Amino acid sequence: MKIIRLASRIIIGVVFIFSGFVKAVDPLGSAYKFNDYFTAFGMEWLHHISLPLSFVLSAAEFLIGISLFFGIRLKTGSWASLIFMGFFTILTFFLAIYNPVTDCGCFGDALILTNWQTFFKNIIFLIPTIVVFLSLNKFPELMKPFSEWLFISFFAIVILGVSLYGYNHLPIFDFRPYKTGVYIPDAMAMPAGAPQDVYDSKFIYEKDGIQKEFTTDNYPYDDSTWTFVDAKHTLVKKGYTPPIHDFTIETLDGEDITDVVLYDEGYSFLFIAYDLNKTNNSNIENINNLASWANDMGYRFIGLTSSLNDEIENFSDRNNSSFDFYNTDEVTLKTIIRANPGLVLLKNGTILGKWHYKDIPEINELNDNLLAYKISDNRKILNKAKLYNILWLSLLFVILYLVIVPVKKLV
Repeated sequence: MKIIRLASRIIIGVVFIFSGFVKAVDPLGSAYKFNDYFTAFGMEWLHHISLPLSFVLSAAEFLIGISLFFGIRLKTGSWASLIFMGFFTILTFFLAIYNPVTDCGCFGDALILTNWQTFFKNIIFLIPTIVVFLSLNKFPELMKPFSEWLFISFFAIVILGVSLYGYNHLPIFDFRPYKTGVYIPDAMAMPAGAPQDVYDSKFIYEKDGIQKEFTTDNYPYDDSTWTFVDAKHTLVKKGYTPPIHDFTIETLDGEDITDVVLYDEGYSFLFIAYDLNKTNNSNIENINNLASWANDMGYRFIGLTSSLNDEIENFSDRNNSSFDFYNTDEVTLKTIIRANPGLVLLKNGTILGKWHYKDIPEINELNDNLLAYKISDNRKILNKAKLYNILWLSLLFVILYLVIVPVKKLV
């Protein structure tokens, strides 16, 4: 029984740590998901708290996981985990039935589950959560309260630091299909033999004032005495969906130029601002200088937005923009880069680099060959260095924990 209690505590701890961490690295993504929930439930007036909630939720989940995994502040952690699991099990059951949002976002973009998969996952993990809660009095005290709070406080600083970095720059880990190095046409392709969506189709026909429902096997296609009224198509089985299935670029007149951009063998800079009314203009001068430099070098530099034409015109006039804007879906733009604005560099359909508006490269960093890979690698190396520092410090605390707490006490 001791082993079951320990295993339950470790399993739930790992789940909460993973769930909190993948949300923390991408706080804007979590905020967008909160907005989806608020919109689905008619609570748009709460949109302004989505970002703070994303910070709070990721930190809370991560710290609950730390509490359970290390067995510290266990009463608080077990109560919190039971409340979390109970609430989200009920919520995901509602989502599975009514499907107001297609993905609960419980593991960010790192692991996408359907609503029913999420519900059954919660049911499974609810069991060890209850085991831990009912066994509270049987877990030994491992540290003094001050040491426990010091331990928790350290990891609170760690997870908030990860979130702040992801918000002010770009996520350390990019779990989305538009990560650096992706060849977009391949990610949009449908593999040969891939399963297609399966629908149950019903056809309603009318004859002599009486309506009748038919299937694809018996509908009266060759009987002119029946008049078609309506058709109902219900998705029975979801087929394969390419990682990228919604990427299009259109002129303001509606002409599709997606392939023109994707198959351009030269460099293409994409200035991405999903909503020009919310775009941060603090670095617009540097962006305009980069656009002018790109044009001089013969590189493509275009803006992608979901804003209306008059909003585009106003933005261009206010900021003396030297590049043209094109239309792309708002959700797609939010998925491509977690910044408003952000910058993406393409070459022949491959994403070579992505930059937050605070990290737009200076012209003197570039040369005739653009050094795209070097610039992109520098950012990734910097991110990894920061992450390694976090991991080493965390590892140090784990070692101290194992030194301080006798192994025999863990069970």
